Amino acid sequence: MDVKIDPSWKKVLASEFDKPYFAELAGFVRGAYAAGRCFPPAKLIFNAFNRTPFDAVKAVVLGQDPYHEPGQAQGLAFYVPPGVPPPPSLVNIAKELDADTAALRGNRAPGGVPDLLSWTDQGVLLLNATLTVASHRAGSHQGRGWETFTDAVVRALAEGREHLVFILWGSHAQRKGAFIDRARHCVIESAHPSPLSAYRGFFGSRPFSRANDYLSQHGAEPVAW
Repeated sequence: MDVKIDPSWKKVLASEFDKPYFAELAGFVRGAYAAGRCFPPAKLIFNAFNRTPFDAVKAVVLGQDPYHEPGQAQGLAFYVPPGVPPPPSLVNIAKELDADTAALRGNRAPGGVPDLLSWTDQGVLLLNATLTVASHRAGSHQGRGWETFTDAVVRALAEGREHLVFILWGSHAQRKGAFIDRARHCVIESAHPSPLSAYRGFFGSRPFSRANDYLSQHGAEPVAW
């Protein structure tokens, strides 16, 4: 697997790329992409890291695995490109953003889908726990090593940086954040924005204003969500 990743992340994660599990993972991914359609496009597997360098991260939004339908996944958790109908989870994220506070809308009209690319440019790492998936098969690349790799990503941020915001939606994300020191970072947990769980604690959780309050209190520029 030809790893194209921002130099800051390549340095931080160098030891992971040399571990046996990653060699096995790379072999699996190469085989899966050769055997059938997988997402995101291979060149975008590490898109989140290339858009948001290690030292630029101030918040992490943690997803589960990429969207598995054609045209959706771009290597960024919850993001789909313009012209692609927003999946239900992204629609619910937009609803919660509207409900959170009008002051956070910026130039986005109420009811519109937020520009997640602008989030990445402002230091929001849109990280999935699993970075690849087979077409039409949700969760198909889980348990192959991606979780170990992205655990290392979260650990590197939690141990190497100060006063970050980790937004953990759903049980998968919350398990991944179990080792984050709450005294050093802000951890915001709620149900996942999926229609199956959004009404069980995602709606009304106000993650965006809570994140910005924490960033402001620690001298960081708030995110224009």
